Amino acid sequence: MRRDSRLSVALHALLHIEEQGKPVTSEMLGERMKTNPVALRRTLAGLRDAGIVSAAKGHGGGWIVARDLRTVSVGDVYSALGCANLFVIGPHDEEARCPLEQAVDREVARALDEAEALLLKRLQGVKVRSIIDEAWTRKKARHGHA
Repeated sequence: MRRDSRLSVALHALLHIEEQGKPVTSEMLGERMKTNPVALRRTLAGLRDAGIVSAAKGHGGGWIVARDLRTVSVGDVYSALGCANLFVIGPHDEEARCPLEQAVDREVARALDEAEALLLKRLQGVKVRSIIDEAWTRKKARHGHA
């Protein structure tokens, strides 16, 4: 089963944009991330609509970070993407008549709701800037820099 990778792609692109500190085109991002620039533009459009990034057209244009990433959570990025469901499992029949199937569906729905609430809470607690900071700390540690 194919997974929805938009959150990872959006975060990855956002971190590269932040790291550049200047406008970055979709083509530059696509080359760096080995991703189709058109798909990146579609993914980043949700972040633009949420005010997390902005885009300038023309010479010297491209994507820039519009908000301080110390205030943007991974949950904010997830919400900006408009992802439908965190989990792909669900009932076999939305209109089940069998009382056993209805009982199963209630329990599965309850578990999924709890898991989704927990995951969304965790995503809200992680600031995007902390991901960059951790990446650079790990890189420096691997290369023996203080």
